[in-house]
Order: sequence, then structure tokens, then C-alpha cells
Amino acid sequence: MPQASSISLTDPKSTSNIDIDDVTHFLLELDALKRVNRRSYVTQTTRKENSAEHSWHLAMACWSIAELFALNVNHENLLKMALVHDLGEIDAGDTFLYADTRNDAHIEERACIARLQRERGNGINDLSEVWEAQETGSSKESQLLRVVDRLLPFLLNLNTNGTTWIELGVTRSQVEGAHAFIKDSFPPIHDWLSRNIKYATQQGWLIDA
Repeated sequence: MPQASSISLTDPKSTSNIDIDDVTHFLLELDALKRVNRRSYVTQTTRKENSAEHSWHLAMACWSIAELFALNVNHENLLKMALVHDLGEIDAGDTFLYADTRNDAHIEERACIARLQRERGNGINDLSEVWEAQETGSSKESQLLRVVDRLLPFLLNLNTNGTTWIELGVTRSQVEGAHAFIKDSFPPIHDWLSRNIKYATQQGWLIDA
């Protein structure tokens, strides 16, 4: 099989002041997200997922759902938002959805994003801007992101016999409350969630309260 001819990806003039040590420094800063463990278990395993895995899953799920439902969203913005969504957890750690400290988590996460924005070797000039857009924005992209971000851990819990819910004593009303906004944003997904919240409660995975 003939090999494809190679082409130069860089312009010597534009790369003369870039230190690859700086580039790899930033890449390792991003790698730290793999060390942040979440509460949800990976299906067909006994281990918990990490935040980097969740970010990948979130990006792929948003992309697929946007295509499948022919949603009028900007795919580039959507995927960028999904990829940066949990970056703040590098410094702040993961905060459980039903934790009392949930409302304050954004403070440390925002500080982390500001730090990453300043790190040497970062080539993403609008990193903070994209993170803010997904965190506080009201665009269609940010709305879809929030829906899918709630859907995925629910899906993992449902397919690991409610292990996390059981371990942490999560109630039906907590789950219903956390997903209530999806009724307006994405009714088909909310209907599916409602049916499966009932099922999880019947199975004893959620406390019926």
C-alpha cells in the first residue's frame, strides 16, 4: 500500500517563538483531570469514572444528540463547552450533585480556569470565555450541555444497579428535583428520566422520599 505523502503542518515564521516545553507543560496540566474521580461507576466494572472520561462522554453524547434531533446549535461551540465543562475540577475536585456545598463549587472552579488561562503553553485564548459560556450562559448549546450532563450520571447509575445512589442514600425527590428543568428544555429526555426514576425507586435503588 502506498504511503500518503507528508506535508508540513507548521509555518517556521509562526512557530519561531513557541517553546515546545511550554506546550507539553500545559498538556500535563490538562492531564490532571484524569486524576479527579467522580461518584458514578463505569458500567461492567467495579471502578468509578474520572472527570476526563466524563468530559469525553459528555462531548460525544452532546454531538450525537444534536445530530440525531437535528438541533439548531453551533457544534463547534457545543463541543468546546463540553470539553472545558469540568476543567475547573483539576483544582476544585468533583462536587457530588446532591452535596450541600454544590452551590459554592463554581468559586474554586472559576479560579482554576483563570489559573489554566495564564499557564505557559496554553494556546486557547478564550478558555475562560468558553467556560463562562457553559457555566452561566443561556444559549441553546449551554442548555443542551446541562441536560446531557445530568443525563449521563443518571444513565450510569441506572445501569450499575443504583450503586452510587444506594451508597450515598439518594432519594427519589432529590433526583426528581435535580432533573426537573429538563421538562422544559428537552421533554423527550425528561419523560424517559421520569419513567426510570419510578423504576429505580421500585428496585429500591432510590429512597422513596
